[in-house]
Amino acid sequence: MTTQMQSRQPSPAAMQAGLLRPMLVVFAGLSLVTGLLYPGVITAISRAVFPHQAGGSLIEKDGRALGSALIGQPFSDPKYFWGRLSATAPMPYNAAASVGSNLGPGNPALTDAARARVDALRAADPDNRASVPVDLVTASGSGLDPHISPAAAEYQVARVARLRRLPVGQVRQLVAANTETPLLAVLGDPGVNVLKLNLALDAIAGK
Repeated sequence: MTTQMQSRQPSPAAMQAGLLRPMLVVFAGLSLVTGLLYPGVITAISRAVFPHQAGGSLIEKDGRALGSALIGQPFSDPKYFWGRLSATAPMPYNAAASVGSNLGPGNPALTDAARARVDALRAADPDNRASVPVDLVTASGSGLDPHISPAAAEYQVARVARLRRLPVGQVRQLVAANTETPLLAVLGDPGVNVLKLNLALDAIAGK
């Protein structure tokens, strides 16, 4: 009797073959749902409800994309407001390589980078004796931050106004117009979008 019962039991190979089909069916089903259907539905909803954000929050002029409101751009001309430093490689604000510097406060390289930025700011505006805001001499954790603090923008107002031959009050108004308030007035801090601010300056020059 025992011998007959053992002969009726499927072999390990047959058992594995029997499990393979349902495993493949589950794998294919989950791949379809999570890899195609779900992303497709969410993308369609986001494009319908938030088309600007779903498209990358692009800033366009005359049908040409000038950048994204979510990703900073490097500015070195003293006639423009300067943003934060960026530690991404091989170029600043590289969205394909978002990264911070990972330099600790005791690392001499961090001190050297901050000192070099302070020197550049002082050279561009020798008469400005105010303290340099910290976000003008340090990189963000992502290396892509498009904003600076209102204090960092105010530090640069006089320089930009002088080089563009604009009233200081007019430049301050542009800073205020491009300052974003915290979400629900409590989440985060106010920030000035540097790209939008510099485009607003160029628009005045164009007029």
